[in-house]
Amino acid sequence: MEWHQIPLGLLQTNCYIVSKKDNSCLIFDPGEEAGKLSSFIQEKQLTPLAIILTHAHFDHIGAVEEIRQEFNIPVYIHEKEADWLVDPTLNGSQLFEIGKLVKGNRADYVLKNERELEIGEFIFQIAKTPGHSPGSLSFYFKEAGFVIAGDALFSGSIGRTDLPGGDHAQLLKSIHEQLLILPEETIVLPGHGPATTIGQEMDSNPFLNGF
Repeated sequence: MEWHQIPLGLLQTNCYIVSKKDNSCLIFDPGEEAGKLSSFIQEKQLTPLAIILTHAHFDHIGAVEEIRQEFNIPVYIHEKEADWLVDPTLNGSQLFEIGKLVKGNRADYVLKNERELEIGEFIFQIAKTPGHSPGSLSFYFKEAGFVIAGDALFSGSIGRTDLPGGDHAQLLKSIHEQLLILPEETIVLPGHGPATTIGQEMDSNPFLNGF
């Protein structure tokens, strides 16, 4: 199994493509620049099976509709942010005045209390990691040794909590109870910036000290 990090849009939001040897793949957080993302998929001759969202802020969902329609694949999102895909006031594109309103169709699958998801040959664990947003999720690929953490945990930082629905105490609780319990060698794939590891953040992330 391989993962590919593709920064997209003005905020350089990390989209992740996770692929297997049979060239099937999953797309996490297609935030913008659908053409760039599509070109990468075609160049690698990949076959997308689904779009999966860590959360639904505008910079993580801007290319959802174009990619969904191009490859005719379903979209997965947590129930607490199901309305955000269709409402620019909720996903932040209206608040931040980014030049366009991000508004699409509803997700095909709404995640509630699932702990594991199986799509094609992919099997991975789901962890609720709210705090940055109320429906934030992280996705742990145990055998491959990485977790897609969205905007919960970054290299040397954590997600902002000053947006609607954000909660700083809840975010710290999520990180400690859902992410820092993973093996220290686990690679953390964040929504922005470079990859890190659980061990590195345990040792040096200033936002996690003294929790």
